[in-house]
Amino acid sequence: MPRHGVYPRDIVPPRSKYSDAGRFGRMFGELPPFAADTPDVRAALIEIGKVGGIMDAKDNLTKTPAELITNPALSVKNSDNPNLTAGFTFLGQFLDHDMTFDPTSSLERQVDPEQIANFRTPSFGLDNVYGAGPGGSPHLYDTQGGKGGKFLLEPTGAADKFDLPRNSQNVALIADPRDDENLIIGQLQVAFLKFHNRVVDYVKTKIKLTVSDEIFAEAQRIVRWHYQWMIVHEFLRKTCGDAVVDDVLTNGRKYYSWHNEPYIPVEFSVAAYRFGHSQVRPSYRANFTGDGGNPFFGMIFTATPSDPDDPDDLSGGCRAPRRFIDWPTFFDFSDGNVKPNKKIDTTLSTSLFRLPGSVVPNPDPKTNPASLAQRNLLRHLTFSLPSGQRVARAMKLPELSKGDLADLKPHGFDDRTPLWFYILREAQVTQNGERLGPVGARIVTEVFLGLLQGDKGSYLSQDPEWQPFLPTVDASKKGDDFTMVDLLRYAEVA
Repeated sequence: MPRHGVYPRDIVPPRSKYSDAGRFGRMFGELPPFAADTPDVRAALIEIGKVGGIMDAKDNLTKTPAELITNPALSVKNSDNPNLTAGFTFLGQFLDHDMTFDPTSSLERQVDPEQIANFRTPSFGLDNVYGAGPGGSPHLYDTQGGKGGKFLLEPTGAADKFDLPRNSQNVALIADPRDDENLIIGQLQVAFLKFHNRVVDYVKTKIKLTVSDEIFAEAQRIVRWHYQWMIVHEFLRKTCGDAVVDDVLTNGRKYYSWHNEPYIPVEFSVAAYRFGHSQVRPSYRANFTGDGGNPFFGMIFTATPSDPDDPDDLSGGCRAPRRFIDWPTFFDFSDGNVKPNKKIDTTLSTSLFRLPGSVVPNPDPKTNPASLAQRNLLRHLTFSLPSGQRVARAMKLPELSKGDLADLKPHGFDDRTPLWFYILREAQVTQNGERLGPVGARIVTEVFLGLLQGDKGSYLSQDPEWQPFLPTVDASKKGDDFTMVDLLRYAEVA
């Protein structure tokens, strides 16, 4: 899940659409806020995002994690998405951590986006994995025996299963602490560490490089380019649709531009890219054999975990033999085990309306709510975001009708809808929740491709015709079929 914090109310990015390098800015700085920040507006947003409100899926959280997965009647409003599997929620979270490399911006912290420089220009360079490299972040790497810049890994206690390296207090020794927020994102980080290590072996044996610095640099380039390819040709196409991706690749960006270097637009970070919150399920099957030979099912998080060293939920920050991921549940390996993602719509899993104290310490219904929906909606006031209707108009795209947003009429937002809610409802109405709709897809696609095009080291900048060459699951496929499944297989975690 992308981060949940609320920024201080008096911090607002500049109105200009161009911001300083590496900072947050605006795509539509000329548009007015969707509403004034008044007590009545705040009360209406809190009402919309409350527990049991119009956005709550009303999952029966008294049932077991396994029952919530196997009995659809317990999660009637969390309908399956035939286009996206469960893993794409967490891949999206991983991408968020990569593009906004800001280790102070964990779930537990409140951050002022205008007072940090994002630590670097936002990009898809896997800085959340590589840190500053073997020289600048030596604690991440195996420096013994001429390993050529391989990452450190540690066993979980289960056969052939690995965990992130940790210190004596179970704090993960990784480049970005957010990648240990839950078990699934932590194991995804492990997959990328192992992917790099396998590519190091490839560089040594196939390309025959022998100098450690050269081995690392070439392995890093290969890893980054395969990862970037997968972002464009799998994640982005599945999430936004082929038509908008092809249009931006062919005809260019219309709304996302910069003077010097790319930035993160608040229309993206506060609204459009938070579509992933709608896809989170209350529970998941982590693996097939972790619980004494039986599947390990867990809630995404619980208010009071039973055992801090090995909680019953899927929280991160701990190690135990059962705490590993079997990826065929999350991505489609064609073995019948994959589970679908939830549709993109204006319904969130009930778990997200009761964020635990580790995420929201000292919750307050008005100033620090424990409901993720309330937090997201209130951020629209903090950042003076425009309405979804005004953004659609500015993009010359069809607007949702008042009828499409009739449940907001009692609050006066059916014709001036908070952008995040608008984008979720747009996906629900125009795409049956299977992918983002026109406004959401255009914002996400332009920012993703813009970040890649603005990165001088990306494959799109250096060699746009490049294609992956590492093996695919189906040997008959060409490089342009390289997917997340292929990456996980090559990393030997699936």
